[in-house]
Amino acid sequence: MNAALRRDADVILRSSLNAVLPDEAVRRALRDLRPGKGRVLLVAAGKAAWQMAHAAVETLGRVDGGVVVTKYGHVKGEIPGVTCYEAGHPVPDANGFTATQKALELVQGLTAGDTVLFLLSGGGSALFEQPLVPGAELQDITSQLLASGADIVEMNTIRKRLSGVKGGRFAQRCAPAQVFSIVLSDILGDPLDMIASGPAVPDTSTCAQALSVAEKYHLALSAQAWALLAQETPKTLDNVTTRITGSVRELCRAAASACRNLGYEPVLLTNQLCCEAREAGSFLGSIVRTQAGQGKKLAYIAGGETIVHLTGKGLGGRNQELALAAAPAIAGLNAAVFSVGSDGTDGPTDAAGGYVDGDTLAALEAGGWSGYAALQNNDSYHALKAVDGLIITGATGTNVNDVAVALIGEKTPPVGPEFPRSGDCIPPLSMLY
Repeated sequence: MNAALRRDADVILRSSLNAVLPDEAVRRALRDLRPGKGRVLLVAAGKAAWQMAHAAVETLGRVDGGVVVTKYGHVKGEIPGVTCYEAGHPVPDANGFTATQKALELVQGLTAGDTVLFLLSGGGSALFEQPLVPGAELQDITSQLLASGADIVEMNTIRKRLSGVKGGRFAQRCAPAQVFSIVLSDILGDPLDMIASGPAVPDTSTCAQALSVAEKYHLALSAQAWALLAQETPKTLDNVTTRITGSVRELCRAAASACRNLGYEPVLLTNQLCCEAREAGSFLGSIVRTQAGQGKKLAYIAGGETIVHLTGKGLGGRNQELALAAAPAIAGLNAAVFSVGSDGTDGPTDAAGGYVDGDTLAALEAGGWSGYAALQNNDSYHALKAVDGLIITGATGTNVNDVAVALIGEKTPPVGPEFPRSGDCIPPLSMLY
């Protein structure tokens, strides 16, 4: 492993994640809060829910009751006046259903003078849920969508119609109380009705779109679920004020600033990355090969959220798969590619993402690993673990998509016209599927 590049990667990640923690963002948003004369109740849902709720209560001084529902391992202590629950993600579970029911009970019977402070972050689609189909069926549908390669907008278009709180329905349950919603965005372009499936936002998606997604991915649905897809969601809400507090754009800016402080010349490629994880990794590796040998330190940054088509039975996540897919292209170079989820979790693993550099491919081969075979089996976790390529941060308290960075060291040797030998290359998708 290239120790110098790994140290730089760690510094960049730490600086970037610290810059997008929700504490200060929540405090800024609360300056616009104008509560009525009645009670102020708090409901927070998502991977960053505890952090957001903690900052809100600390800023306000107190609330008249509250419920937090977040991912397992994300509650960091007690919050005065608030009950915290942990639940399943990315597949919803009974604990999430119970916590959501507690939130709905909290907002029952409110008056026009009451205020609901609703704190929302990525992961809320799974964590904040009152299913309109049996829980087991909702879990199965969620698993089908995750395995299909459907993007987050397609997934949420389906999930809204199977839920009693998504697609604006939670805000309806709060009426006539006013809802002040603070949103930490984890979807490209910040479409409010898609972030955590928009519990407090009028829904712009249609029944026709939901039916089209179900047919596109050949979802196995019950007659009850098909009927729900044909029922329209709320299109207007007059009791909601919304403030967006963070997004992947801020994460990319923070990464660029950290790279610049380390002497790299940063280039923002995109903050709307939305392709296959392995294609993104291969592309970043190709950029490294093209730009290597210029005698200066360069950093290429891409933020967004890639997808993975499951073809194997291994363990991994989209960020680990992206990193592993870059390894063949940068083999032998003084360069690195790393990618992380800002929430500190990547797929069903304890890793936030993955790191590879010019030494990774040789280390994998020396250990009897084939990068290509690991990708085919979606087993990037074990492959990267074998070469110390996992990035483990623990729960970060934020959730604003992912960031991938390609670093080129100053003394990178020039690259000849030959691409890595064919056995090392990742074939195009048409050959994989």
